[in-house]
Amino acid sequence: MDDAGWPTEIRLSRDKRTLHVAFEGGAAYALPAEYLRVESPSAEVQGHAPSERKWLGGKRLVQILAVEPVGNYAVKLSFDDLHDTGLFTWSYLRELGEEHAARFSRYEAELASRGLGRDPARRT
Repeated sequence: MDDAGWPTEIRLSRDKRTLHVAFEGGAAYALPAEYLRVESPSAEVQGHAPSERKWLGGKRLVQILAVEPVGNYAVKLSFDDLHDTGLFTWSYLRELGEEHAARFSRYEAELASRGLGRDPARRT
């Protein structure tokens, strides 16, 4: 990985809804917890093939409970919906930052096409 790919800062916001990531090359991103949750690199979300991809609705209010380093190449994020199986490598975090607008737009379109929304279901 080139020097621009190494993170210089990984910081969780006080409200636990945004992960701030800065890289040596100067790139910096504020990645919403919802976005990270629905783009988790775990097999639970991504499946084992593109056709197995899961589109998760109701994650607008999800929070990140923990950010744990994994070696010198990734972090493991634990979310308040108990998902914690994705390892976010430095290159994947950078990719998520660079592609945030396009990926999030695709996510919203996929939810709409499936009759799903970003808001959690209301309890009655």
